[in-house]
Amino acid sequence: MISKNTIKFIKSLQIKKFRHENGLFVLEGFKSVFECLTSDYEVVSLYSTAKYVPELKLQSLKKLIEIDILSENEMASISNLENNFSALAVLKIKKNNLIELPKEGISLALDYIQDPGNLGTIIRTADWFGIKNIYCSANTVDIYSPKVISATMGSFLRVNVEYVDLNKFLSEIEIPIMGAFMNGLHPNKIDFKNGVLLMGNEANGISKELVSYCTHQVSIPKIGKAESLNVAMATGIIMYEIFK
Repeated sequence: MISKNTIKFIKSLQIKKFRHENGLFVLEGFKSVFECLTSDYEVVSLYSTAKYVPELKLQSLKKLIEIDILSENEMASISNLENNFSALAVLKIKKNNLIELPKEGISLALDYIQDPGNLGTIIRTADWFGIKNIYCSANTVDIYSPKVISATMGSFLRVNVEYVDLNKFLSEIEIPIMGAFMNGLHPNKIDFKNGVLLMGNEANGISKELVSYCTHQVSIPKIGKAESLNVAMATGIIMYEIFK
């Protein structure tokens, strides 16, 4: 039996203020929870319905984590998802320690991405292409938002996401920076195998103060009549062109 206070506390972690006051966030769904048990995230509490306990137990024992078994109704009472009848974990938020920028390969920088689904999809896409580091402006949506975490489909466990003063960060970079603009070069016209791909805000693009740091400007050619592309979709297309 899960207490009302515990339900209230877990539900409160859907709000950014309470996540960061407590240093905790919620992860939902069997696949993501199972994967988190083999990651470097610290699990504070673990909940599962009876059906999924056997599969989770082997991994949880390795970390000496006790599983609280809930009924489906109890799981629904703490879940932010409509159909999560499997598992939920409360994890510690990682400290925001700047990951050193690799001198080889591609990293991502995100300027004021506001939509949780976009950030989650970008993280998931970065994971697909093997990108390990994403540097976000301080005003980018919180990675630990339930909608972001859900959209990553577990990829946040494998991609480092750090929040930085993007102006300062980019000013100190000595490797190429490729920014996405409406009027830039076709991606296949740029030999870009090493550096940072900078993506801008959904409505306004890259901030004016960051434009001067871009050593390359890239654009996805428009064939139809749409005014713009979703930033997560655009990021995926440019990544594909870089890696193909």
